[in-house]
Amino acid sequence: MDNTDTYLLNFKGYYFQHSLLDVDLIEHLDDFEIRDDDVFIITYPKSGTIWTQQILSLIYFEGHRNRSELVNTCDRVPFLEHSAHKVDHVNRPSPRLFTSHIPYYLAPKGLKNQKAKIVYIYRNPKDVLTSYFHFSNWLVTFEPSDNIEHFMKRFLDGKVMGSLWFDHIRGWYEHRHDFNILFMMYEEMKKDLRSSVLKISSFLEKELSEEDLDAVVNQATFQNMKLDPQANYDCILKSENWTRTEEGYFLRKGTIGDWKHHLTVEQNERFDRIFQMKMKDFPLKFIWDINEE
Repeated sequence: MDNTDTYLLNFKGYYFQHSLLDVDLIEHLDDFEIRDDDVFIITYPKSGTIWTQQILSLIYFEGHRNRSELVNTCDRVPFLEHSAHKVDHVNRPSPRLFTSHIPYYLAPKGLKNQKAKIVYIYRNPKDVLTSYFHFSNWLVTFEPSDNIEHFMKRFLDGKVMGSLWFDHIRGWYEHRHDFNILFMMYEEMKKDLRSSVLKISSFLEKELSEEDLDAVVNQATFQNMKLDPQANYDCILKSENWTRTEEGYFLRKGTIGDWKHHLTVEQNERFDRIFQMKMKDFPLKFIWDINEE
């Protein structure tokens, strides 16, 4: 394990966030006991992780839908590899919901029995890059960048939490037959949240009434989540002094195509060349612009 970096920790070729990592858990992750009804949200950072936490919380917990229970989504669907709240996963009641950025090759062996479920959310990498750039400059636990060119270099070198985006999505997709996994595209979720919630709930075998479905869709919109302290992490991060400034929000924009406001023509063309080289044979589609079908 290489822990020489202030911000990042390299474990078996994958970069975790140094200050957030539960080192003991990650060193024994291969043997982490998986229950048949466990559900994992797995993403590359800045791909709709917190959004999907909210969706699953609303699907599984009536008290979350009707607001009778004031529990943060980060506690309902905690990060497996994070040490922040020292969650006792062994004694959590079933069904347990998890969030994780781990690559496929670090997944617990028990996930390969194809009973526990994984929802993998992916997003066009230009918007991931743009969101990640702003996010890293806002949080003190992440290495800031002077400009997006500087961050783009680190992103394309895989020297960020999550390592190389191309490897993360390729790894999970190419080994999809080893897992019980559903791939969902962030942009399709944005365009038709209701259909996406139905697809996710069907995969999870959680039947929702029309009333419950309406509640999930309504409370999982970006604007409603931005106003909901249980869902948006703002209060938690600011109370623990994890932000470099009081300005800004954990949920910044959530739009499709925001990269066009940040990348120059040359940066965009360079990114496209690398994307084509690494992903030309990749079957999953990507949406780069709000008007794209």
